Amino acid sequence: MKSSSYYVFTGLSSFQILAMFRRGLFYTFLSLYIREFLGLSVTETTLFATVPMVASSLCQMFVWGAVSDRLQVRRTMIIVGEVMAAIGTIALWYVHLMPETKRMSGYTIIVGLGIIEIFWSMSNVSWSALISDIYAEEDRSKVQGQLLSIGAVGRIIGVYIGSALYDGLGAYYKGWGFHEGSLFFVAAGAMMLSTVPMLFVPEGGGAAEPPSSAGTTPSARYPFRAFVFFLTAIALINFGRNAMAVLRAPFLSLDPGLALSPVRIQWVVNVQSVTMIVMGALIGTVVRRMGNAKTLLIGTITAMTSLLVFGFAGNIYVACTGNVLAGASESIIVASSYALASILIPARKRGRYFGWFNATYFMSWGIGGTVVIAPMIDALIHFGSTQLDAYRAGFAMSVVITGTGLGLMAYLLFAVMKTQRRDH
Repeated sequence: MKSSSYYVFTGLSSFQILAMFRRGLFYTFLSLYIREFLGLSVTETTLFATVPMVASSLCQMFVWGAVSDRLQVRRTMIIVGEVMAAIGTIALWYVHLMPETKRMSGYTIIVGLGIIEIFWSMSNVSWSALISDIYAEEDRSKVQGQLLSIGAVGRIIGVYIGSALYDGLGAYYKGWGFHEGSLFFVAAGAMMLSTVPMLFVPEGGGAAEPPSSAGTTPSARYPFRAFVFFLTAIALINFGRNAMAVLRAPFLSLDPGLALSPVRIQWVVNVQSVTMIVMGALIGTVVRRMGNAKTLLIGTITAMTSLLVFGFAGNIYVACTGNVLAGASESIIVASSYALASILIPARKRGRYFGWFNATYFMSWGIGGTVVIAPMIDALIHFGSTQLDAYRAGFAMSVVITGTGLGLMAYLLFAVMKTQRRDH
């Protein structure tokens, strides 16, 4: 298998751009629809990320990861997962209109997305394992960065179209795109279309393990406890930096506050995507010069800074600056943490172990917000705080959680793993 094949990379990047298009289109404004149109509380709104991501993570860890390792058919599982998720997304639009109250419609979306993620997680875990199947250890952070860069282009387009469809370019009511179904149908269409590029990608599997300049298998270099410690640290980093992710759009629309329209929210969101395009193209060079460990730590510090700048922004320009930092940190953390995980994971156990690694990322989009941040915001509002101050307290707590993960990761990378390499 030639990992450098033009057709292989074209297939992977085409899939990535469509996947990011769909996520930007659908999820950027879903929090606004649930919070403002359907009327759920801040904590309830975060459930649209928490419930699906818990379902996804559990299935990746205990079902699809094991199936992927047993059957070693990564590409097939990606295609099946995307098709099933597309069908489920269309069905969800019809079903969420059935309840008599808006509140119940909101919970229908939350539960429905959880069911869809059961199938979608089949695609997610197989995608992570497939990249390591195809590319050698020293190329993985560069490839991940390139895929993030290309995918960010799709996200920009998706967010732009999503902002236009959300209220019909201002011609209809806010939430029109979800309520009338256009956002559901376009997202489902993107999922179906994304299966076509995968036909140009190898099936993958452990038998396709590429050569590595390290000359030894990951399991021979590091014990399993190092991987567990790594998971704990990266979980705290991801939970902290993403705890406010689904609440950023409602935060930007607050009045008093920035009071941004959907179109202006789209501008702020897309600044992050533009930064990801640039940083994704540069991440390979950065990692070669600094190594994955230092790069990951710098990315985490950048994420903490972005939370403070964004959360305490007094105008749209400062908010954009915060999202520039968020885009840079996203590219750095995703690429370098994936590369480090791939070093710690044995080839024949990629499905299962990447399921655990992915859980630290996917669950971070909901659990941190639902369990810690959103209840704190709701409590502060209940006891008399303004919504703006309550949201800002949420950003500050996110920094604390991320910083805890940074401390653990620094200890692992500069003590445990360094000692282990010297012993071998």
